[in-house]
Amino acid sequence: MTKHIAALLILILSIVPAWAQQSFHRNLKLMGSGFQITVVVKDSTEADKAINLAINEITRIEKLISSWDPNSETSEINSNAGIKPVKVSRELYGLIDRAINISTLTDGAFDISYASMDKIWKFDGSMKKMPSNEAIKLSVSKVGFQDIILDAENTSVFLKEKGMKIGFGAIGKGYAADRAKALLQKNNIQAGIINASGDMNTWGRQPNGNEWTVAITNPLNKTKAAAILPVTNGAVVTSGNYEKFVQFNGTRYAHIIDPRTGYPSTGILSVTVFAPKAELADALATSVFVMGIEAGLNRINQLPKIECIIIDEKGKVFTSDNIEIDRI
Repeated sequence: MTKHIAALLILILSIVPAWAQQSFHRNLKLMGSGFQITVVVKDSTEADKAINLAINEITRIEKLISSWDPNSETSEINSNAGIKPVKVSRELYGLIDRAINISTLTDGAFDISYASMDKIWKFDGSMKKMPSNEAIKLSVSKVGFQDIILDAENTSVFLKEKGMKIGFGAIGKGYAADRAKALLQKNNIQAGIINASGDMNTWGRQPNGNEWTVAITNPLNKTKAAAILPVTNGAVVTSGNYEKFVQFNGTRYAHIIDPRTGYPSTGILSVTVFAPKAELADALATSVFVMGIEAGLNRINQLPKIECIIIDEKGKVFTSDNIEIDRI
């Protein structure tokens, strides 16, 4: 009996450290957006150390990809558009290369050269009429991922046309979340969430052993969720137009603009994409908005380990083939 009790005590003691894990989080502003960093560790000291590591990594990424910082590599690329190639770090080169691959995959619905677009659409309530067809066409005249020339041997980037610009607004936060997660995993943080203004990247499990879950906002009633889904060691990104839009002649135009045409997307209220990495989920969520329900789901269904939920203007829910949701 004593041996059994001793063995039981050893078993309990071996489990206690797992039970002792707690969830700690910090809210802050990074990359011009709200971030929440959550880690599952044993105490607040370890949590502070881990969260600071993540913050430093996200800040580093911001300096790399910022088009607002005149000293960043991205700004150097933009300032030399139509002039000469710019040699960049392998990290930035790789990010741009992957972005171009996503542009090819989505037939140009995603395009980091969208930054060249003239800001003729206003979504702050000041816009009283639609721009002319000519103005819309002109607004995207400098946009085109095909004119981003990469040289792998020299890791250089060249924008062929003067006035071209690249920007990472539709992929940067997701990439930063991926890098922060990877760094924390490398430093033996067993579980957590990087929430980059809605771009969520998870790993491990909650302290109670349950999976992390994500609520999909109901665009027609933001106080309620349309569905709740588990997220295990992956990313989920939602893009929505239920806050930034204009309406003309009975048509609702979202703030997400098709870089190929200059026209805002229509018909969709929100797109949620599940993917192994936040960078990819971020880019695809924007792309599906632009591509529309049928074309967007068709493309998602061709991609391994990628799933999607779309909610249209009437609140109808559409899903990719291999996703199961608990609607509430």
